[in-house]
This record gives sequence, C-alpha cells and structure tokens, in this order.
Amino acid sequence: MATTVMEHNNLDFAPANDRDTLYFLGGVALMVFGAGLTLSNPVVRKYLGQMGIGNLAQSALPDIERYMRLRNM
Repeated sequence: MATTVMEHNNLDFAPANDRDTLYFLGGVALMVFGAGLTLSNPVVRKYLGQMGIGNLAQSALPDIERYMRLRNM
C-alpha cells in the first residue's frame, strides 16, 4: 500500500514540473514574438536609429557595474 502511494505521488509531481517549464518557455516565446512585432514597426526602428543602440549600452554600463558591486556586498 505504501509503495503504491509513493509511486502515485512521484507520477503526479512530474507533469506539474513539465507544465511549469512549458509555461516558462511559452512566456519567453511570447516576449520574443512581441519584441519582434514592436521592432518591425518603421516608427520604432526610426526612433531606435536616432537614439543609437551603442549609446544606450554605454549609458547603462555604469549602472550595471554599480548593481553588481552592491550585489556582491
């Protein structure tokens, strides 16, 4: 009787873990799809071209370094 209950619990745990992974990957896919739709808009591309992605990365780098130092404390 005890082994049957343990086998049943192990079988119930596996699909829940797979379902969480599926939800996570589905969310990532929706984010990538949404970003692609946003970046395919000509107005958005024009504004990103004016702003410059390199400038955005350079301005964010000091904040990222500061965050990493605070996190290591």
